[in-house]
Amino acid sequence: MRRTSVMRRVSLRNLAAHKLRLALTVFSIMLGTSFVAGSMVFTASISNAFSSLFDNVAPGVSAEVSPSSDALGAGVDNRIVDELSSRKSELGINRLVTDVRATVTVAGGDGKAISTGGAPAIASAFTPPDEALAPDADRIMPGGRAPKGKGEIAINRSAAEKNGLEVESKTKVVVGQGSTEPMDVTVVALIDQPGATSGFVNIWFDEQTARELMTDGTYVGFVELQAVPGVSPQQLRDRVAAILDPERYRVRTGDQVRADAKGAYTQFLDIFQGILLAFAAIGLVVGTFIIYNTFSMIVAQRNKELALLRAVGASRQQISRSVLFEAFVVGLVGGGIGLAVGIGLAALLKMLANSGTGLPDGPLTVTPAAVLAALFVGIVVTMVSAWVPAARAARVAPVEAMRASAAEDGTTLGRRTLVGAGFAVLAIALIVGGATRVGVGPAVTVGLGAGAAIIAAVLGGPALSRPFVGGLGRILGAPFGKVGQLARTNAVRNPRRTSATAFALTLGLLLVSIIGILGASFKGTADAAVDTGVGASFIVSDSNQQALPASIAEAISGTEGVGSVVAFGVVQAKYDGRFVTGQSAVGTGLGDLLHLPMLDGASSEVPGDGILVPETWARDKGWKRGEVLTFSTIGGKDVHVRVAGVFEDNPLVQSWVIGADAYRELVPASLRMTTMVLADPAPGVAPDVLRARLDAATADYLTVQVQDPEQFKGTISSMIDQMLAVLYSMLGLALAIAILGIVNTLALSVVERKREIGTLRAIGMLRAQVRRSIYLESVLIAVFGAVLGVGLGSVIGWALTRTLAKWGLGDPVMPWSLIGGTVLAAGLVGILAALWPAVRAARTKPLEAIADL
Repeated sequence: MRRTSVMRRVSLRNLAAHKLRLALTVFSIMLGTSFVAGSMVFTASISNAFSSLFDNVAPGVSAEVSPSSDALGAGVDNRIVDELSSRKSELGINRLVTDVRATVTVAGGDGKAISTGGAPAIASAFTPPDEALAPDADRIMPGGRAPKGKGEIAINRSAAEKNGLEVESKTKVVVGQGSTEPMDVTVVALIDQPGATSGFVNIWFDEQTARELMTDGTYVGFVELQAVPGVSPQQLRDRVAAILDPERYRVRTGDQVRADAKGAYTQFLDIFQGILLAFAAIGLVVGTFIIYNTFSMIVAQRNKELALLRAVGASRQQISRSVLFEAFVVGLVGGGIGLAVGIGLAALLKMLANSGTGLPDGPLTVTPAAVLAALFVGIVVTMVSAWVPAARAARVAPVEAMRASAAEDGTTLGRRTLVGAGFAVLAIALIVGGATRVGVGPAVTVGLGAGAAIIAAVLGGPALSRPFVGGLGRILGAPFGKVGQLARTNAVRNPRRTSATAFALTLGLLLVSIIGILGASFKGTADAAVDTGVGASFIVSDSNQQALPASIAEAISGTEGVGSVVAFGVVQAKYDGRFVTGQSAVGTGLGDLLHLPMLDGASSEVPGDGILVPETWARDKGWKRGEVLTFSTIGGKDVHVRVAGVFEDNPLVQSWVIGADAYRELVPASLRMTTMVLADPAPGVAPDVLRARLDAATADYLTVQVQDPEQFKGTISSMIDQMLAVLYSMLGLALAIAILGIVNTLALSVVERKREIGTLRAIGMLRAQVRRSIYLESVLIAVFGAVLGVGLGSVIGWALTRTLAKWGLGDPVMPWSLIGGTVLAAGLVGILAALWPAVRAARTKPLEAIADL
């Protein structure tokens, strides 16, 4: 027991005596654990904010009647509203409020569309306080009044203050559904809305105007009910449900409404947290290699110290325990610092989220789970990383104390390389096998192959590093003479260390390459689809990738100089007992504006009461030209549609296309929305002239954009680039850790080679030459890691892209500029990572180094 206590004191003093080494190790642990802690704190904070927000959903509501979750229909029939109103006393209803709503675009004080950052923007009907179920829920701020008529609106206070609107402000709104045109309105009230999310926009019209703009006069959105005293929400729910058709309507208590709203966002938060933790795991894997490298070098540098301890009576178990105890202490400290940094990271993420991403505001929430996770991960990862060095330390013989041993040599790699070669063969088989097929299964096969390839790289990396680094060292070191030879020798003499250091960079760049290939392939597929599928001169869409108002088609059709125009909408209907989704094409000249090669049928024009079917749908459903299909509306009305033709699958047209007459029968006016409009100039009208007219005709719609096919491709590419930028920024953590790993290894290597560097300085080596040798060594390690990572990532990315063809992804596109730039950037990274270790090495004093026995 006493001897164990002595060993612990030795370990603690050893840590205190090597503060730089301790700081570098703690820093690498902190980076990994901070991301884990930050992810958990951030999602817990957002989750609590959502919970508080949803506690304010449906205030005062005892029960709510809405369309069935399977129906997603036009709403609740007014006949149901009338029946509920007439049977209030019988059912136990105190108050009844109907709700209609639609998406909306609102101009801010600058005249431009308000950006919600992903939060909803809705228009609804204003309910006077004396009729509301919860009079205090949405309060009119002093100086305002209830809206009246089409020219007046109320708006939530947070959106108004953020976007330069106030009472008496003139602005413009576009209701996103129905056939309404842009409207000039006056703000007559600001409404205080508890718990509104950042970016959320809500405007209110008076009830009559709301019904005119957002319904077809037959349906309302949903019905909120308040029970009379003595009737519980459950009783009211059951009574109302008993008189309604369960296939068309569902009745929920207010608590159920709030719980369902929370559940939908909880699922989103779980996925979001999973993504954050996945990238944190990548950082931890990279950090594990760095920690392993660090402890390997620490143990190697302490050979003489450990041998002396063995010589004075310490057992192998005590030596290994002392190393693991050091790892525990470092992991505990790193985990604690990582927790503090993670809380700061979560606060930063939360601040960014509240600046316009549509997420709710709330206090920062540090959960016990986040604290325990940071400490557990920091300690466990560090101790696992230190386990192999600890075992190696236990094997240090007492005789090592009698001689100046090398810190660590490159012992035989035969068995390790052989096992790595086996994994490489398995990886090739899995990746090639998966790439020859499409679907989820083959993609999983490629993923398993990628895992095998990573293991092969870990095990076979040292054997690969010798010839690669040696060959590259001869080329890059040649201009530097003996300094270049020295750098090459230092880089290859310990292949395990070189490989472990480089692998941190390998893993990060492997993922960068895979993401880059997928992104380039998606952009290539989109470009090819537009080039081969679109024949129109202009594509009209929403800049926020939302639905367009139905009236936009009329505005474009009525523009002088327009020839062919087709508006595309969304169709939801029942077929064979199930809801299916397709598209509508309303207008003339579909065959000219959209290329749909026909496999069966004379023309790609869709008749008003007809339907064009893609090859996949025709094969799966057994639909044939001339066959009459029966679709059902939400209300149960049957609509008969004849198959006019079967066309070759087109990435731009994922499902069937019906004509205008069938569309109007299937979709209520209140649910009609336009997703895209294609247009061509009339004969004799120059495209530039029509472009200017279309811009003028759509200017009042705020978010509508008119683009030619090249600009449309650019928009798609920019969306993909934005998603890639998010992924690359997440991977930045792993790359930062990898770079720090190189710094860490080189710094410890300088300490290890102190006598060697001192000797070189004593025989005439200049400080600049010492720095140059460290730079070159770092570049060799970084380039080796980059080439290995980019090479593996390119193969895996190519194979993974091939498996995704089932979902419309085209042939793999290799981003050669990214690949080449990554390798070149690795060289620069090597130089930057070596700056501090090189300066430290150059400052080594010859006499002190030689005397350091």
